[in-house]
Amino acid sequence: MIDLRSDTVTKPTRAMRQAALEAEVGDDVYEEDPTVKKLEAKAAEMLGKDAALFVTSGTQGNQIAVLTHCNPGDEVLLEANAHLFLYEGASMSALAGVQPRTITGQKGAMDLAEIKAAIRPDDIHFPETGLICLENTHNKAGGTVIPLENMQTIYEIAREHSIPVHLDGARLFNASIASGISLKRYGDQTDTIQVCLSKGLGAPVGSVIAGSADFIRKARKWRKRLGGGLRQVGMIAAPAYVALTEMVDRLADDHEHARRLASGLSEVKGLQVEEVETNIVLAHVGGTGRTAAEFLEELKVDDILAVPFGPETVRFVTNYDVNEAAIETVIHRIQLRYKDA
Repeated sequence: MIDLRSDTVTKPTRAMRQAALEAEVGDDVYEEDPTVKKLEAKAAEMLGKDAALFVTSGTQGNQIAVLTHCNPGDEVLLEANAHLFLYEGASMSALAGVQPRTITGQKGAMDLAEIKAAIRPDDIHFPETGLICLENTHNKAGGTVIPLENMQTIYEIAREHSIPVHLDGARLFNASIASGISLKRYGDQTDTIQVCLSKGLGAPVGSVIAGSADFIRKARKWRKRLGGGLRQVGMIAAPAYVALTEMVDRLADDHEHARRLASGLSEVKGLQVEEVETNIVLAHVGGTGRTAAEFLEELKVDDILAVPFGPETVRFVTNYDVNEAAIETVIHRIQLRYKDA
């Protein structure tokens, strides 16, 4: 079975397994785990922030950021198809008591005029704008890289109004590799960042949030409140450190595989494939006479896994466990099945 559902399905490398076996550990709630400290210091340095905090997942990291930045009753501005809005179980409302206000973007990038217009004036009838959230790369937009200039201007607007900016950078490493822009330059356009280590980087568990020392101090308490204060967590921080230090440059391979997959799929009658920027391929399958669900069932018969991304849209995500030969196999099987579509 060739699994292109997500880059979260990757298995830890041999080096990661060995690192977990040999990890030096301590009680992280007491801040005594040396492996976690090493991971957090490295992540903070790479992202250009004062400090960082290891968390169990990207969703937990994003929600800790919302909880730390906001007060109940605040409003959070974010793109209409943001992961924070679509795929985190309305947790910002359930946990932080804040109201999301969505802005329709172009390929995930929010319009600057709409951002300005959405910031609430001082009026007792309105919530306060407590946070602006960005996402880079943008999952629902097909792994698109949000332009640095867009992020810069949004950050300037936010600073004018004393509003913090949080970046859901679950796939920020992909954005950096694709654009050639350093992680620190992206980090300069945000107050806080969440990056995922268990997607393209292949760690078995974990994300990191980074920001000022004061933010991380407050975030640590929110992590504890959410049940994220772990003990000998170096056992999972060690493979995460391997991911952070050894698996970034290889993301270029995933991007190349995605471009090849998109090229092969575009030759299939009835498939419309969106432009690929990183490791996500979106294919519109309506022209084959199938819905996304029907198309995926047929892929399963051919030992290929992907996911629905709309009634007639299918998402493929290249990842560490799918090599060039597997990509060619996927292309061949799909071209063969739909040659008469």
